[in-house]
Amino acid sequence: MPIYEYRCSDCGFQKEFIQKMSDAPLTTCPECGKETLGKMLSAAGFQLKGDGWYQTDFKGGSKPKEEAKPAGGCGGGCACH
Repeated sequence: MPIYEYRCSDCGFQKEFIQKMSDAPLTTCPECGKETLGKMLSAAGFQLKGDGWYQTDFKGGSKPKEEAKPAGGCGGGCACH
């Protein structure tokens, strides 16, 4: 379940709450009891960096390009060339 951060615009109370995505946003401040509690916009808790499965399988959907093989059937690594 996601963690949402809330802040009361009246008293400044701030706290994180674990809620289902389908739950209605909280509005009543547990500190002062007023209907001034609002959901805050927070940064994601993780970031995918570098190359690897994320780059090749999800980010753009493209796989790394394979090296071109020379013409000749066997790849050029034998005595037939």
